[in-house]
Amino acid sequence: MSLIHSEGPAIQPPSEESLLERFGVPSLFSWQREAVDELLEGSGSVLVVAPTGGGKSLCYQYPAVALGGTSLVISPLIALMEDQVRALEERGIPATYLASTVEPEERRRRALGIAQGHYRLVYVAPERLHKPALIELLRQLRPPLVAIDEAHCISHWGHDFRPDYLRLGELLETLSPPRVLACTATATSEVREEIMSRLRLVQRGAKVLLRGFARPNLHLEVQEVDRLARRQTIALERVRAALGFVKEPSGSAIVYAGTRRLSQRLAEAFCEHGWRCQAYHAGLDAALREQVNASFAAGQLDVVVATNAFGMGIDRADIRIVVHVQAPGSIAQYYQEVGRAGRDGQPACGLLLSGMSDFGLRRRLIDMDRDGTEPVPGSAAAVWKQRQWQQFLDLMRYVEAGSCRHDFILRHFGDEGELLGGCGHCDICERIDEYGERAGVSEADSLVVRKALSGVARLRGRAGMTLLAASLRGANQQRVQQLGLHHLSTHGLLAGQSQEWVMGLLRRLLTAKLIDLSVGDYPVPLLTAEGWATMKGECEVRVLPPDNAQSKRAAEAKAKKRPLGHLSLDDGQAEVFERLREARLELAHARSVPAYVICHDRTLRELAILQPCDIAGLSEAHGMGPGRIESYGERFLAVLLEARQSASSS
Repeated sequence: MSLIHSEGPAIQPPSEESLLERFGVPSLFSWQREAVDELLEGSGSVLVVAPTGGGKSLCYQYPAVALGGTSLVISPLIALMEDQVRALEERGIPATYLASTVEPEERRRRALGIAQGHYRLVYVAPERLHKPALIELLRQLRPPLVAIDEAHCISHWGHDFRPDYLRLGELLETLSPPRVLACTATATSEVREEIMSRLRLVQRGAKVLLRGFARPNLHLEVQEVDRLARRQTIALERVRAALGFVKEPSGSAIVYAGTRRLSQRLAEAFCEHGWRCQAYHAGLDAALREQVNASFAAGQLDVVVATNAFGMGIDRADIRIVVHVQAPGSIAQYYQEVGRAGRDGQPACGLLLSGMSDFGLRRRLIDMDRDGTEPVPGSAAAVWKQRQWQQFLDLMRYVEAGSCRHDFILRHFGDEGELLGGCGHCDICERIDEYGERAGVSEADSLVVRKALSGVARLRGRAGMTLLAASLRGANQQRVQQLGLHHLSTHGLLAGQSQEWVMGLLRRLLTAKLIDLSVGDYPVPLLTAEGWATMKGECEVRVLPPDNAQSKRAAEAKAKKRPLGHLSLDDGQAEVFERLREARLELAHARSVPAYVICHDRTLRELAILQPCDIAGLSEAHGMGPGRIESYGERFLAVLLEARQSASSS
């Protein structure tokens, strides 16, 4: 790879070996190499979409040093700018940043150094870009590369839109840099298109690199829980399970809440249980937010309970668990936040707690972002609100997913090249592994869905989801009678089901767009056009009711499988178990995944007890489904054969 100079005095470019050594990495990842090559030898313009903590910054820092001159980096995160400048200087790479937090005299000193060419990289906060003096300084600088970090902030459809980013297209025209790199961790196809358009990257023939979204070390899990008190209890329990002893935690945790008030309440609960914990939200003054950020990054806090205001730029590798006690606004936001766990490559957990109340909360939060008036249909405000609601429903489809959660997210981002074919350890994969796939929608299930839709139709917007569920169950509580819901012909159509089960069914109808919620403080369910057609039998039912037979299936599955995982092993079996564990570790290293992704200890214990001789025998062990047998069966059989031969010869 040739290293290209920017215009100016001839500078001997550093060798690739010295660059890698300076940045402290043995080599570039393949996608980093592709980005760097495209900047230096290709079109000169790239949009890199890669997950948080994946190494996007190296895609512009590396070529900036290779090119010489002074490259410009636009970043909205002052804390991240400070961290990156400090890290670059520690590596002997001169860098600086300009932001509102820098004192005026110091800003003037840094500007003089920039004008004199003292720096390889200059970081600038986007809110500074309305100052003509700065624009003129940057124009005279003639940067060989302009990098735009967190590029999704330019998109109205993104979850973190920043108006200051709208100046960047004009800035690029003014500076006319030979190379432009935009990078982001959260960009759906719509957001990518807007980034490309607003930054004029289409005209530059920019290449789009979508890489690195697969995070197989993350155990993704969803629990549907309605009561906030129960969610708090679960959050406390799971953080304790992930971090261990309060006085000597083995890592850190982030807990996300949807509102400032709840984040404060949960932070107090964690403090009461002995954790070093603080809340973080936009209602706190800037100095306190900065202090919380710095304390967490320095390891002085074990837990931060925050709204989505927290996390951009957080670079702490030992986050073992991220808990969402309320559903965020989109899959993109969720994956960026949960992706802060396990950046060291070790096992980590992302737990999403969701319930019916999240629908009403999200409606209110979307409305709060406007002036409270109902937008004119077809207006920009109306389109924005509908888009935000659609993104939330996409997340709710993730909640209701019936297949691997990792693959669901990869498909959402269009990262088909990294599909795992089932991660093997998210809650869905574990459930499928235990019970097997469900068949399609039966006539009985279709009838249940149509009964629920009939209940919505008969309700005529008189009550919310909770009372609708109660009426469908045939409950005669006071509020049901006050509203006359016990007189509806649909009253009791789902008698015998629990309130939780019926609420789960209604959630699925929402995410399938068969019903919708009205706008306002007290949303009520209404049938959509598709819901009407489905209720009348004009459309096929494509929604499965919640599985109220799971406990029965679990019992049947356990009866079919030999319950061996809990048994103690004799000396011979223990030796076989250790051999299998060694083989599993080799497989994990070869695939660069944690060992539990290959299989769990219970599977190996059962193999050690059963000691099957062929492929058919492997399926008798818990967790040895067709996928694992195809991928690892021959290796485990070879270990078992070797163990038998060793035992017979001794």
